[in-house]
Parts: sequence; C-alpha cells; structure tokens
Amino acid sequence: MVARGDLAVEVGDAAVPALQKRMIRLAREKNKLTITATQMMESMIDSPVPTRAEVSDVANAVLDGTDAVMLSAETAAGKYPVQTVESMSRICLEAEKSADTTLDREFLNRVFTRVDQSIAMAALFTAFHLKVKCIAALTQSGSTALWISRLNCGVPIYALTPEISTRYRLSLYKDTYPLMIQYFGSDREQLLREAEEQLKRHGAVQDGDLIVLTIGEPIGKPGGTNTMKIVKVGEHKA
Repeated sequence: MVARGDLAVEVGDAAVPALQKRMIRLAREKNKLTITATQMMESMIDSPVPTRAEVSDVANAVLDGTDAVMLSAETAAGKYPVQTVESMSRICLEAEKSADTTLDREFLNRVFTRVDQSIAMAALFTAFHLKVKCIAALTQSGSTALWISRLNCGVPIYALTPEISTRYRLSLYKDTYPLMIQYFGSDREQLLREAEEQLKRHGAVQDGDLIVLTIGEPIGKPGGTNTMKIVKVGEHKA
C-alpha cells in the first residue's frame, strides 16, 4: 500500500512522488501487489469533475505500474461517489493504452529463482514476440498470474481458477482478468477444452487463435506451475 498521506507525514510532501515510483517498482520486482491511495480524486468530494492535476496523478500511478488505485473519502463521504468511480476508471483505461512495453529490456541481467517464475517469464516473452491473442494461466493460488502481471507485454492475461477466493484476489492484479473454471481434475485434455470454452464465452478468443497457456503438472497442486504450452484454440474439441 502506497499511502501517500501517511508517507508525507513521515518524509515531507515533496519526497512522496519519487518514493511512490520507487515503492511500486520494488514491489513489482518482489512480486507484491501494489495499491496507490490517498487524495487521488480529493476535489470530487464536492465536485462532479476532477481537476487536471488529479487526472495526471491517477494516470501517473497507472503508468508507474500500480495494480490498483484506491478511493476513500471521495466515495465514503463525498457527494459524487458514482461519478468519482467512473472518472477514475476512465482515466485508468486511457493511461493503460499508452503504457510502455519494455519487455526485452526487463529481461536483461534478470535471475529467475523459482520454477513458476521462470514459466511466467517464458510465457510473457513468448506472448510478446509471437503476438498471441492472450495468456491463459490455469491457477489455484494465483501466484503464476501475479508473476505474469508484473511486466507489461501488451497481451491480456486471463487467469482461470476453481477457487472463489483466488478469483477475488486476481481481480486486483494489473492487466489480469479472472475467470472461474469448474473442472480442475487430472484429465489434461478436458481441462484445456473447458479453459478454451471459458475464454470463448467471454469473447477473449475464437477458434484458430493462438494463446500461451501455463499449467502445473500434476494438475491441482497449488504453486506447482511448471509447464508452458502454445495452443491453437479449437484443437482440443472432443
């Protein structure tokens, strides 16, 4: 949590912007979720539109790589809670369109220490250079989807999980769209078919599209992602 109000009390307001950028960068390097908060849309407590400075503040947090931005008084006690959320959403979506993709540079001098981290980075690199439709992470704990979301590759990430609590947590991850999947058993072909059907049902892919898929084997073991597969949608029909 980058709580700028408390941070300013400790270090002074002038130091906050640089520290915010540093904290978000370090959190992403350590595979931690980041939320930027405090006075992001402060004027909208009493005004139906944000100031240009507030628009820039929210957009810069998104461009810095934060996973989420947070409102407090604006929606808890403000006069325009709905307009505030709509304005923040619009700003975030627009900022995401202009986010830089620096994937090749991010891989320089990087050491991978875990198998699931290595698979996540391989999925990112492959998706970026192969220009696939999406990345599909079959996950129980959500850890692989978190690794994948740490870097921007310009490809949407769909995390498919049978766990409701994991789905709620995944909804905070940057560029990640959580989907529920009913079957998560040992039949790999059945699991891939259901994953494809869920992706098609939500308009993410259609038959013939290439996707990059990550999965753990044996299937169903949390934290055990060890496989990346390039799949052409429709090949696993019964």
